[in-house]
Amino acid sequence: MGFTIGGIRDLRSASRRRSRASESTTVAEYTGLWGWDVTPGARAVRGAGGNRECSCGTLDCPAPGAHPLPRTCTVPAGATLDDAAVIWSHTPGATLLLPVGRTFDVLEVGAAAGRHALVRLERMGLPLGPVAVTPDGRAQFFVAPGAAAELPHLLYRMGWDDADLDLRGLGTGAYITAPPSDHGGLGPVRWLRPPELDTADHPPHARLLLGTLAYVCHRAGA
Repeated sequence: MGFTIGGIRDLRSASRRRSRASESTTVAEYTGLWGWDVTPGARAVRGAGGNRECSCGTLDCPAPGAHPLPRTCTVPAGATLDDAAVIWSHTPGATLLLPVGRTFDVLEVGAAAGRHALVRLERMGLPLGPVAVTPDGRAQFFVAPGAAAELPHLLYRMGWDDADLDLRGLGTGAYITAPPSDHGGLGPVRWLRPPELDTADHPPHARLLLGTLAYVCHRAGA
C-alpha cells in the first residue's frame, strides 16, 4: 500500500488538527471542570548544536519553554470547550501554564521527597489537593492561596525556620507547567495525584501538609 504526497500532507494536517483539538479539550477540562485559569506558554525547541532555544524568539531566554507567551490571552476559569478552542487557536503548539496565586499556591520539594511525603500524608488521611511532578525532579503540592507569603511564618511556628530545607513556596506571579505539557524541553509534567472535584478549586491549607513535607525534606537532606 502506497501513499501519495498529497495523502501524507492530509495525514499530517489531520494529526495537527487532532493535536490542537486535544489541547483545547485539556484546557477546557482545566477551566471548566477544575476551575483553573490556563495561560499559553512558550515551548523549548532544539537549536543548532542541540542547544535549547525558546519559541518566544528571545536570544538567551532565561527560562526557555517555561514562561507565558507575550501578548496572549489567559483562558479564564469557567471557559467552555468552544471558548478554549478559539483562544488556543491563536497559539498553536503552546504549552499549558497554570497561573499560581489565584485558585492555589504551590509547595515545591524534590521529587523523591515529594513521593515519600505523599505516601505518608495519604496514610495519615489528611486532605490533599493535586500533586504534580516535573521532568527536572520537582514535586508540586497544590495548597490554598496565600501559602507562599505565609511560608516563613509557618516554618517558624513549626520550628523549621533554621533548617536547610529543599522546600519553597510559589505564589502570585508564578506559573507552573500543567500536565501533560512539556517543561523546558525536558519532557512532560505528570500527575502524582490527579485533581479531584472536591479539592481542585479548594485545595488544603499549607499548614496541614507542611510539617510532613518539612520533616521528609530534612530527612532527605540529612
